[in-house]
Amino acid sequence: MPSATLAPTAAERVYQHVKNGVLERRYEGGTLLTEGELADAVGVSRTPVREALLRLETEGLIKLYPKKGALVLAVSAQEIADVVETRLLVEEFTVRRAVPAAPALLERLAQLIEEQRGHAASGDLSALIVADRCFHAEIVRSAGNQILSRLYDQLRDRQLRMGARLLHAHPERIAKTLAEHAEILDALRAGDGEGAAAAVRGHVGRVAALVRGDAR
Repeated sequence: MPSATLAPTAAERVYQHVKNGVLERRYEGGTLLTEGELADAVGVSRTPVREALLRLETEGLIKLYPKKGALVLAVSAQEIADVVETRLLVEEFTVRRAVPAAPALLERLAQLIEEQRGHAASGDLSALIVADRCFHAEIVRSAGNQILSRLYDQLRDRQLRMGARLLHAHPERIAKTLAEHAEILDALRAGDGEGAAAAVRGHVGRVAALVRGDAR
């Protein structure tokens, strides 16, 4: 018989509730969360709430203050700079390595661009941001370097959070992002590794400039 899917623990439910709230900007930087409020929101006792908050603190999303609660940390200018620098190092290298691009990669990237267009048309920014991140992650994985892939995956939450912040503040950026993704794909189709790297560099740089301008 197939094994049953295990239900998430109470702590996991709290963890996902808070994490999704931070990444989707329902809990903005500077928001103070209390154990009682979170316990009521998720329908659990305070013990799993404490466990979840400790985990989130190690991930750098919140700061715990005894007897007060958990403060959602705002995205700092240093964090933005660190993420952008790491993205450029990984993405420029891997997009060059992707040439000549496998047909399956080109097909998947085209599919993700279409998904982004659909999410943009329906106004689903959360799904759009996830598809945006997947577009870049597919290119990174195509290089075949598992260490770089794992390093890039560690940026996932920060990328999603910055992406949500950017698109809420600059909705006009959606169409530009789609055009820049298409430019990257066109360069890969043409077998132009340096052109693809330049497109990635321009795209990430423009996004970073906007996020920095919105940083607190």
